[in-house]
Amino acid sequence: MSGFLEELLGEKLVTGGGEEVDVHSLAARGISLLGLYFGCSLSAPCAQLSASLAAFYGRLRGDAAAGPGAGAGPGPGAGAAAEPESRRRLEIVFVSSDQDQRQWQDFVRDMPWLALPYKEKHRKLKLWNKYRISNIPSLIFLDATTGKVVCRNGLLVIRDDPEGLEFPWGPKPFREVIAGPLLRNNGQSLESSSLEGSHVGVYFSAHWCPPCRSLTRVLVESYRKIKEAGQKFEIIFVSADRSEDSFKQYFSEMPWLAVPYTDEARRSRLNRLYGIQDSEDDGESEAAKQLIQPIAEKIIAKYKAKEEEAPLLFFVAGEDDMTDSLRDYTNLPEAAPLLTILDMSARAKYVMDVEEITPAIVEAFVNDFLAEKLKPEPI
Repeated sequence: MSGFLEELLGEKLVTGGGEEVDVHSLAARGISLLGLYFGCSLSAPCAQLSASLAAFYGRLRGDAAAGPGAGAGPGPGAGAAAEPESRRRLEIVFVSSDQDQRQWQDFVRDMPWLALPYKEKHRKLKLWNKYRISNIPSLIFLDATTGKVVCRNGLLVIRDDPEGLEFPWGPKPFREVIAGPLLRNNGQSLESSSLEGSHVGVYFSAHWCPPCRSLTRVLVESYRKIKEAGQKFEIIFVSADRSEDSFKQYFSEMPWLAVPYTDEARRSRLNRLYGIQDSEDDGESEAAKQLIQPIAEKIIAKYKAKEEEAPLLFFVAGEDDMTDSLRDYTNLPEAAPLLTILDMSARAKYVMDVEEITPAIVEAFVNDFLAEKLKPEPI
């Protein structure tokens, strides 16, 4: 085991206090599961995860800091210490993307787990690339002996199994994970067991995701052709929508089955089983910026030539607290993609809900606003 770990992590790790730890000592401690925590000190979600992960880590390792009785040793009942002892085979290593060493030091100081040394920038980059990390925070669990990925979405593990009762969170059979009622969009329900002997596709999607909505239209056509050919085939929709209303609206377009939106635990288990990470902003913000930037530059240049201040500021909304607050304050709809112009001084908004945002649509929307052709809605 130590050979694999040293190849992956190098020879040395560090504690939050700066002490060096030999990687080969993890094998001597009997570590069977390794968590890689990818994050950055500048990320508020990473700071939030660190707090919840510290409590989770403490409970699993039986540390006194995790809460009353968490560090208790063997007592009158010999079984009392057996389960925590088995769970002490977990270790977590923080893999940072920080560019400032002082910020990194301040962030790792209170971490009860280990970290790759700050200087190991090349190794950190290799790990980010090896496990295709595209958003933070991310937490994946590996078999410490074989290196096999046990769970790609450790964030769901912390949420769904805060006491670590399902350790080591290996994959379960699909039949077991999907077990339960499934829905048609007309309200009819059937048991998942009725799909025995069928080929099943699991469709992870959401109404707010533009590529998903485009794929759904194509998938509906393919699904109908396969069913008309008499094949034993079914699709199960697993929603990542923000609300049940959005789920119902989106599901109304689908001729297949769905896991009930209210069954969050089953949806989460399916996400874990297939390593799905519901990153609502993964790649979408960058694509939106590339689309809107030429239009923004054109408008700004036009007014600059007239020595006038541009009447609009352009902004691509991601998935963050500020966007959520702005959406709530202005009572914007859940739909995405969504073109919006906010005139805060006039407490007015101009909204366009479209299936797909194109440069032509954006430019027409902006020009209509500047020509005062759009009807305002009150904020």
